[in-house]
Amino acid sequence: MKKTKLGVIGCGMISGAYLKAASRFQNIEIVAGSDIVPGRAAAKRDEFKEFGYNENTFRAYDANPEGTNEELLADPEIEVVLNLTPPKQHSRVDLEILNAGKHAYSEKPFGVNLEDAKKVLKLAEEKNLRCGCAPDTFLGGGQQTARKLIDDGWIGKPLAGTAIVMGRGPEKWPQAPFFFDYGAGPMLDLGPYYVTTLVNMLGPAKRVTAFTKKFDDMRVGGPETQPPVYPINVTTHLTGVIEFQCGALITMISSFDVWKHGHCPIEIYGSEGSLQVPDPNTFGGPVRVFRKGFEDWQDVPMPFGYTDNSRSIGAVDMVNAIKSGRPHRANNKLAYHVLEIMCSFDKSSELGRPVDIESTCERPAPLPLGLDDGFLDD
Repeated sequence: MKKTKLGVIGCGMISGAYLKAASRFQNIEIVAGSDIVPGRAAAKRDEFKEFGYNENTFRAYDANPEGTNEELLADPEIEVVLNLTPPKQHSRVDLEILNAGKHAYSEKPFGVNLEDAKKVLKLAEEKNLRCGCAPDTFLGGGQQTARKLIDDGWIGKPLAGTAIVMGRGPEKWPQAPFFFDYGAGPMLDLGPYYVTTLVNMLGPAKRVTAFTKKFDDMRVGGPETQPPVYPINVTTHLTGVIEFQCGALITMISSFDVWKHGHCPIEIYGSEGSLQVPDPNTFGGPVRVFRKGFEDWQDVPMPFGYTDNSRSIGAVDMVNAIKSGRPHRANNKLAYHVLEIMCSFDKSSELGRPVDIESTCERPAPLPLGLDDGFLDD
């Protein structure tokens, strides 16, 4: 099988997960990387030499000081580029990739505002190029099992549910100020996992009603945090209701202001039962169901693979889709719809009223059962 050659722009922390996971798939090969920090791409290649990356298999480039990546994007072998830059750069780098005539696959979120994200949608359509976006955890065995239970009617018609991600946030990490700045916060940093999973299970959303708040102006970091005391530039507690086109009402809380809680990440309540969905920031389980007549929650066997860390699976699916002509699952319309839902929380709170969601998308196709590891199509 001829492998599709991929490049990586942004060789920071998350790139390691992509380099490692990509080695398990049969149809892709990451052959180059670029980063604005001189030498970082080469250092990342050397860090993952056990997975076959070396000077002969992985070309290391340094981005220009202004952050452009002409050398990597001029590489004629590369067909698809993974955009693993910080969120504020996602839209700009996606445009750079598309303008170079290559397909783009970005880390989440799709952008930090709708205006820039729309430019990416428009350019991809004009150039007839594929554009995808993480998260791809909804393709993992845990989320696919939960989706199948809903599709097969195990809880009847979905009526309501909860999606709750709360904690103190990474306030003491070395790079903690980034997570409390514009483009991150609990919603844009962790919300993509939760909202994407909800759209995968329930379909597109109709409107959002929310209240959001920033309870403090500053945070104190840990011993390695620079600066040790830093400002909070985003809302850090967002609570509201997402009304889906299917009629389901999902209460969502996303917060960096909670010391501890006891809620399941996602629960869906249907006309015939209830479903506990695993942490959407993971690929595995557990998945639990309750139906009329049960005494308690029942664990559900997971018939799908990819229950371990399988980051890059969305990019692999996009490569398969390019070759076959089918839609890819972690696509730009899904990612834009998710971004609009997330941005609508602050918008609804500021306006003091519900906010209609203007975009829509198709539910991604479920993965087939019985796939061999390293494959995503029958």
